[in-house]
Order: sequence, then C-alpha cells, then structure tokens
Amino acid sequence: MSAGTVPQASPDASPDTSPGGGRDTLPDASPGGQAPADITVFDVGGTHIRRAVWQRRGGLGTRTTHPSPSFKRFPSATVAELQDMMVRQLCAGVPHTPAPVVGISFGAALDHRSGLVYASAPLWGEHSEPYDLRAALTARRPDVRWHIVNDVTAALLHAAAAAERSGHRKVLLATISSGIACRVLDQRQRRIPVDDSGLQGEIGHLPVHAELLRSTVELTCDCGRPGHLAAYASGPGIARLADTLAHREPARWAASRLGRLTAGGTAFETALRRALDEQDEQDGTGAQRGQDGRPGPDTLAADLLDAATAPVAAVLRTALCLDPELDEVVLTGGVVHGLGHHYRRALLGHLTREGLYLTSDRTPDWLHRRITVTAPGEADSLAGAGIAAGAST
Repeated sequence: MSAGTVPQASPDASPDTSPGGGRDTLPDASPGGQAPADITVFDVGGTHIRRAVWQRRGGLGTRTTHPSPSFKRFPSATVAELQDMMVRQLCAGVPHTPAPVVGISFGAALDHRSGLVYASAPLWGEHSEPYDLRAALTARRPDVRWHIVNDVTAALLHAAAAAERSGHRKVLLATISSGIACRVLDQRQRRIPVDDSGLQGEIGHLPVHAELLRSTVELTCDCGRPGHLAAYASGPGIARLADTLAHREPARWAASRLGRLTAGGTAFETALRRALDEQDEQDGTGAQRGQDGRPGPDTLAADLLDAATAPVAAVLRTALCLDPELDEVVLTGGVVHGLGHHYRRALLGHLTREGLYLTSDRTPDWLHRRITVTAPGEADSLAGAGIAAGAST
C-alpha cells in the first residue's frame, strides 16, 4: 500500500498535517506500526474542549470537559487573547512525560495539507486571519509532538473504521453542532479530496434560502455574513430562529410548551427536546392541529425544527444528486444527538416531500436508506484525533 492512503475500515490512519505535506489523501499506517502507549487527545469545539488519553489497542480512557475560550464566553477579549487562552489551556492539559504525543481535533476550517487554521466562527467569530496553531503550541511546549486535524475529519476517520462501512464506495459525514461542516471519504481510493486551499466540505458557510412559517427569514452567521447555512441550522442558528419566531408570533410563542419551558428557566436545547417529546406523546406524528385546521400552539417546536432542517435537506439533496456513489450520509454533532429521532424525521420529511427527480419516484427508499444518525460515540472526534496522531508517529 503506497503512502497517501488509509487502510479501509482500519482505525490506524490519519490525514497528513505535517508542514508542506501537500496531500489530499490519507497516509498509510499499518496496524503493526509503533506508536506511543498513551496519546493525549483533545476535541476543541466552539462550546467545550474535551480531553482524554487514547491507546492504540485500548481506545479512549477517562474524559474531561472544560468550556472553550470563545468570543461568546469572553466577549471583551481580542482574537489574539482568545488564541493565547486556547494555547495555554491545551498545553496545560499535556503531562510532562518523556516525548509526549498529542492529537487535536480542532473545530475550524483548516488546510488539510499543513494544518494551518483559516477561521473558526464558533470560537473567534468574524475573524479570518490564518493562524498557525501548531507553531504556537510548539513555541510553548517544544517537547510535545503535536498532530492537528479538523474535527469533522477526525469524526469521519472514526466512523469510517466501522466494519459495516467497509464496503461503501463513499461516505459523507456531516456534523451539526455549534458549527456545521461535512467531509467525504472515498473508501476505494482511500482519500479525502481537497481543493487548492486544502479545504473540503465547509457547507456551514454556503448561502441558503430559509423560511419560517412560509415567510423568508435572513439571519447573520457567526462569521458575520448573512444567509449562511449555519445561521439557521447550527445550535446557535436554531436559537436565533426561535427568537425570530417569538418576535413574529409572540402570543403563539407564549402559549406554546417551548415558550413556557424557556420562560420558566429551562435551557433552550433541553426545552426544545422536551417539547418535541411531549408532542410525540400527545400525537404519534407530532402534528396536532387546531379545530380550524391551523397549526395549534403545541406544533411550534416541530415547526421550528422543520424550518431549521429545510436548508440542511437542500444541501444533502444536492450532494446526493451530484454524487450517487455516496452510499451513506452520516449525521452527527450536538444538535443531532440532542434531538435524536426528531432530527432525522424532520430531515427525511423534507426529502420525502421534495426528493430527487425520478429517483425518488422509482426508488422511494433510496434517500431514506442513505441518511443515518449516529449515537454518541459512534463518530467520536476524540477517537479520531487519537487515530490521526497514532498513525503519524
């Protein structure tokens, strides 16, 4: 097997993130290769930093979670200050052992050939000045061998290692969390293609059309641009849609279960899931109607989720139309895990109502068979960071 490939369905490969790597493929790492017994791994997201120790044979050990130093948590801090906080926090989490090795799954748009971080809207907002995270980490802890991959790539590495995906031609993994992105892995060529900037799948910043209760809505993304997918469908985006809904229909919002829960102090994410669960209990379809046929107050949570998933469905519909070799679209991330079956049902509802021309009529289950939702731990960026670092040592 030549360099630039990854063993199919093997947990021992990673993207090349060495400076000047210049690859759009994944390097070979045979299961018998040598790797440190313990690798410290981090998963850096817009909300939390997760840490664990990964072993090639034993997987992940005990995990810890701490808040991320993001612009929302420290609104008065400059981006340089936020980045310095990040570096200090990561370095402090690495033990002072001989020749420590660290794998980092980083929630940002980065060059997959060099690891240069371009931007991270959930962490740094509108800032888009390239940042050499590896250089900053090395300057503070030169004793550490740092390996950095994008968090979606890390999650895809872990998910693609599952035996049931070994026969797939291509796998698309999309994460819906504080940010949105996807990656496509060609299992036959064992590569994740990238463009001239070392990027692939930054769908969260694609312009989309969004509607709320049949009226167009335009919201601003964390990156500062209006109308991006993440502005409506990420965790913060859904909260923005909820605020817009409350403003447009205050009486309906106040009377709804979601409105009452949030007014009572329940966190929005928890309140949304509870409202959707209660709708299911009252009506198996989650679609109660008032006596006049108009949506009743208790459909508000479902209407909100319907609005948030519509642009996601549009992007996935286009992807599947353009590339029928996508054998599975794996959905993961905090929003997907938090909403569970509600999320998949809402997404498939759009794809059922507006599917693929002719294909959806001739093969009605073609789309449904390809859309899967992971359970927590099935596409774990922490494990992927360990796989990446283990393969690069």
